Amino acid sequence: MTGTVKSFELPDGRTISIETGKLAKQADGSVVVKMGDTMLLAAVVAKQETAENVDFMPLSVEYKEKYAASGRFPGGFFKREARASDYEILISRLVDRALRPLFPDDFHAEVQVSITLISADTTMLPDALACLAASSALTISDIPFNGPISEVRVGRINGKFVINPSLPAMGESDIDIMVAASIHNIIMVEGELKEISEDDLVEALKFAHEAIKVQCNAQLALATLIKEPKTKREYSHETNDAEFKEKLRSETYQQLYDLAKKGNPNKQERHKAFSDAKEKFISSLPEEEKEAKKFMIDRYFHEVEKDAVRNSTLDTRIRVDGRKLDEIRPIWSEVDYLPAAHGSAIFTRGETQSLTTVTLGTKLDEQVIDGAVIEDKISFILHYNFPSFATGEVKANRGTSRREIGHGNLALRALKNVLPSGTDNLYTIRIVSDILESNGSSSMATVCAGTMALMDAGVKILKPVSGIAMGLITDHSSGKYAVLSDILGDEDHLGDMDFKVCGTRDGITACQMDIKVEGLSFEIVKEALAQAKRGRMHILDEMENTISSPRPDYKPFVPRIFQMKVPRDFIGAIIGPGGKVIQEMQKTTGTTIVIEEVGEFGVIDIIANNAEAKDAVVEKIKRIVAVPEIGEIYKGKVKNIAPFGAFIEILPGQDGLLHISEIDWKRLNTVEEVLKVGDEVEVKLIDVDPKTGKLKLSRKVLLPKPATDSTKK
Repeated sequence: MTGTVKSFELPDGRTISIETGKLAKQADGSVVVKMGDTMLLAAVVAKQETAENVDFMPLSVEYKEKYAASGRFPGGFFKREARASDYEILISRLVDRALRPLFPDDFHAEVQVSITLISADTTMLPDALACLAASSALTISDIPFNGPISEVRVGRINGKFVINPSLPAMGESDIDIMVAASIHNIIMVEGELKEISEDDLVEALKFAHEAIKVQCNAQLALATLIKEPKTKREYSHETNDAEFKEKLRSETYQQLYDLAKKGNPNKQERHKAFSDAKEKFISSLPEEEKEAKKFMIDRYFHEVEKDAVRNSTLDTRIRVDGRKLDEIRPIWSEVDYLPAAHGSAIFTRGETQSLTTVTLGTKLDEQVIDGAVIEDKISFILHYNFPSFATGEVKANRGTSRREIGHGNLALRALKNVLPSGTDNLYTIRIVSDILESNGSSSMATVCAGTMALMDAGVKILKPVSGIAMGLITDHSSGKYAVLSDILGDEDHLGDMDFKVCGTRDGITACQMDIKVEGLSFEIVKEALAQAKRGRMHILDEMENTISSPRPDYKPFVPRIFQMKVPRDFIGAIIGPGGKVIQEMQKTTGTTIVIEEVGEFGVIDIIANNAEAKDAVVEKIKRIVAVPEIGEIYKGKVKNIAPFGAFIEILPGQDGLLHISEIDWKRLNTVEEVLKVGDEVEVKLIDVDPKTGKLKLSRKVLLPKPATDSTKK
């Protein structure tokens, strides 16, 4: 059976096809997107009806990888795909954040979007195709959707922008960002960058948008090719009362506007003032109307509050907490707060606070990534935790949320490229950010606290990194807009943009942007980036007042790691039969020894609590890998005795023959006259048999030669 197919080309000539009508035909919409050997199946379904009094978009996006797609078995006992990995969750979030603003405001039916990797080219990351697949399925379905949109990865290799570069090529790129957009507007951006400029980021966004326009037009063309195209379904999910809505607005708007104009930096007090205004209006209503219109009151009041706060900011250029548009909240910070942690920092900005720790571990602590496409070990881990008490709420703890995984990943990407590499950093590093207070920008507080905790731990980061969240309020009717620095939670919720920018003094290292409004110009993006840079510099100044550079050494209780390399052929000898040799070294020295084969070498990490233990291991390993040299003197142990001589172990696993005639200058009848098994003796290597490699030793050449009879008088 053949389906309906629409294909298009990327700027470099590679082809992507979208096919429908062949798989998953009972879904409201389904497509297969194919690029090379990579194939994604996307299926979308929406309920016909919605639950009563639902005023939000119940959207769930699930990205899943099938291990069979790359010819692999899942790990674990059950050998089947289990709960979503962090990688799958991050891709799900990328698609969710791009799709969510595109549904009609009053469409509240539950929608499920399922994206499955069914064939994988392991040189191509599939996340760059996931949003294209989801949007295509929605575009050809009867589900109301203001798309199409698409998403691409942008890299820059040797100064040239590339759309959806291969995985090997990404190793040479200084940009790795995902950009989602419609034909007209950028919607979402997320990624990491190697200290690039604001202008370069804008150019990358423009380049991405041109490619996305082609992909959106392909989706529209596919919809026209379908034999029986679907008409978007009609819906009516809201009951409205225009007269009551106007009454609520006329009686509350000015009061809410004045509260916003007044400005109050205390979130709890501010929220109480707005809540009191709402309760005052409700108390003025007849009892039967209070109950009958409870749901409408909540919805309408939120709309009025949103308009009042936004208009106050646009009119007065003063924000709801009393700050100027580009003003950063007060900052205080502290390092070495936790005496037993390897590194720690508190970073507080306004009512947002992160307590962050750094733990230094070994290769044994690396995180193993076992995905259908990506198999790897990660030596830098960052975890972000957001307990409910941070906002003064009571909520059940149901494990790590998708939001926590996403915020942690953003902070990780901001910091990863300033970590030292090679022998400058032999540790596995884990950062944990616990958010203790939150009123906006907690992920950016994590970046700042993470930088300071790394320096407190003595990690030689290349440069400090700070982060700031930018907001935007626009009014298309008047043309007014306001770019906000260091946004509050309220400004994120009520505003049009959440643009997080992280970087050093020399450039941007990570960014994340979500747009909630159409028509955002690149000029406004440039203005936001310039304002963000000024804010980042101010925050870096404040951080450097507390700690300006990494400590000269690690804390005394941090295990030291010494690394050495040996030829690969010696790995077996160092480990020994059944691990006997390495286990004995660890036992006698109290160290941990980790060996990894890298190319032609064995890379050995020696983890020790003191220099003496490390030196003892190094000496033992050097003896194991040493190549016997003629003329060298060795201190060896008698391993065995024969009538003709003794076998001496001069190096681990390497014995030489000390012939009876080479033991002493005087004639011996038996070896036992001088030596016994277990004795330690100094010997000199006098020859190596070129055919057999057998070692010939001498003890007597190290002894004074007695006088001969001819010299005696």
